[in-house]
Amino acid sequence: MDHFVSNPIDLPAASARSGMTRADLIFEGVDHSGPSYEARVFLNNPDAGPDTPRDAEAGYAGSYTIFGHGGCVGEEGHCDPTMRTTDAFDLRAAHPLEPITKTVTITRALAAADGDTVTVTVVPVVPHPEGGRADDVLAFTRIRLATYA
Repeated sequence: MDHFVSNPIDLPAASARSGMTRADLIFEGVDHSGPSYEARVFLNNPDAGPDTPRDAEAGYAGSYTIFGHGGCVGEEGHCDPTMRTTDAFDLRAAHPLEPITKTVTITRALAAADGDTVTVTVVPVVPHPEGGRADDVLAFTRIRLATYA
């Protein structure tokens, strides 16, 4: 996808947010098999794009980076984690292309957000587009908000 805009995410009550010490956006199932990119995260700015300023006024909350694998050059099945056979006694580490989890700490940006909900926009920025188009790098299975008192 070229960018991601979430449905509104419910926020804790304002009284609970006043005692919040940290807030994280957790991206689960992040695919890192393609090119490297930076995923810029904005709150309440569904029109954010690669040229949107990374400042509080634009809703910038932080970013995560992917050092991508850049595709597969091995034989068929080499880069497919599901092709690896394992058993209960397999001591190898997980396949290097298993999806990963990325966390972005958004405490300041969330504290500044108004209202009872927030939308999250994720904009991928590929440093060298010839290594991969920005519209085909962003992929994850789930996003969730975690707040801590």
